[in-house]
Amino acid sequence: MATQVGSKVHRGSISDKSASDVSISEEKVSSSPEAGTAYGLEPSASNPGGAPTEATSALGGGNVGWFSVIFLQINMIIGTGIFSTSGSLLQSLGSPGIVLLFWVLGLVIALSALAVYLELVHIFPKRAGAEVVYLEQAYPKPKYLFPAAFAFLSVVLSFASSNAIVLSTYLLYAAGNDNPSEWLERGVAVAGYTVASLFVLFSTKWVLRLNNLLGVLKLIMLCFVVVTGWVVLSGKTHIKDPTAAFRDPFAGTLKSGNAIANAIIRLNFSFGGYYNALNVANEIKGKDPLKTLRWTTPLSVIVVGILYIFATIRARVLPALVAVSAFGNLVAVLIGQTRIVREIGRQGVLPYPKVWTSTWPFGTPAMAIFFTWIVTAIMIVAPPAGDAFNFVVDLQSYPNNVFTAMSFIGVYLIRLQRKKAGLPPAQFQAWHAAILFRVAISVLLLVMPWVPPTGGIYAGDVSFFYATYCFVGLGIMAACAVYWYIWVKLLPRYRGYKIVDKTVYEADGTSYNKLTKVWNDGRMTD
Repeated sequence: MATQVGSKVHRGSISDKSASDVSISEEKVSSSPEAGTAYGLEPSASNPGGAPTEATSALGGGNVGWFSVIFLQINMIIGTGIFSTSGSLLQSLGSPGIVLLFWVLGLVIALSALAVYLELVHIFPKRAGAEVVYLEQAYPKPKYLFPAAFAFLSVVLSFASSNAIVLSTYLLYAAGNDNPSEWLERGVAVAGYTVASLFVLFSTKWVLRLNNLLGVLKLIMLCFVVVTGWVVLSGKTHIKDPTAAFRDPFAGTLKSGNAIANAIIRLNFSFGGYYNALNVANEIKGKDPLKTLRWTTPLSVIVVGILYIFATIRARVLPALVAVSAFGNLVAVLIGQTRIVREIGRQGVLPYPKVWTSTWPFGTPAMAIFFTWIVTAIMIVAPPAGDAFNFVVDLQSYPNNVFTAMSFIGVYLIRLQRKKAGLPPAQFQAWHAAILFRVAISVLLLVMPWVPPTGGIYAGDVSFFYATYCFVGLGIMAACAVYWYIWVKLLPRYRGYKIVDKTVYEADGTSYNKLTKVWNDGRMTD
């Protein structure tokens, strides 16, 4: 039974007003139940066990149309890898025929993963941030453990330094400087990322329009690349015997298990971003945003898959066009990533949740944008080129793969929660085959980094032990667990208090959890 401590205390209950937002309930304290109700929420049943649901997104409930959904996806999936991945796949697999088949496999992997995430967004349609929500709801116990670990790793490692440096390299090359100094390259990278960040900061509506424009230009550019490739194959250019590689397309195919596994890793990376529109799920306009997601997200992934396949046969690409592609990728990543960071702030596990949640002054996630810019700028400027930079970039990937695998497994846990609560299945459900297939791919992505590269344990992309980043990534996750135990278990037991969620509703419609200490003598402190 809940007790009265300062403010009204509620036990979380499971609500099915829209057959959504279900989790194991936990004790919550609402700082102003009436305020929550005024915004169309029921404080005691508002996404129990997690951050409160905002009835209408404080970032704007109608900024994202179907066209923007498609290009949020396309711009994040397609960066600059499309111009180099086919070459690296050919080197790994040995023949153009098998490369084309692997692009089809990559498309299947991405669509399988998207199907799982579409089911999850149908269960939590009013939450932004995608994976942060799904982990929070699939693993509500131990309380605060997964939100705290995900928060630390996602916020601290929320940099896009590699993409910014690629943008800088191609901008300088397009300007005629193919051998810039290291600091010139870094300076242009910071400037490019700053421009992208300012667009995202000043206006969601206008940055979406910019994103759409860049996406359209990217598609036109890629269609041009594909057409020029077909012209070359037609034999009407100076290139002699352009179809030689396709007379026996599977000749030279390598049968190395390591090469195949590494090719799958590259494919997974190439389709990364298939979920980006789900990060803004609560900002999609229209009578049925979920229906919009159901047809636009797979369409965008299929379009990208077709372009990847056709771009295997391509001509040389102008550096300026690659720079446009890189900048579009930066903008799309920023839009999605800053929603993730804001949603983490709404969970209450970061200090000063009001600051992280606030949309002042432009109606955008300002603190998330600023912090992401700081982390990226440091990563561009601070690490010396070579080992240090490559190591930190690699470090970002392994914990991400762990959390992604847990999200796919978590869909079964959430289904079980709903069944126990007497709730119907989600409106959209992923096939078991798709879930299990994607879990298997996730296991591969977690196992393969431990397999020594060809050439030995010092033949990776750093000069020291190739799997150091895996050890460090797991070590950071273990350290998060130790911190959680001290913060949530040890200190409260030793000092005599309990941590509870205090749900805060602001006048501008934002809402968030604030972790509050309830002492044994009845006092409440932050």
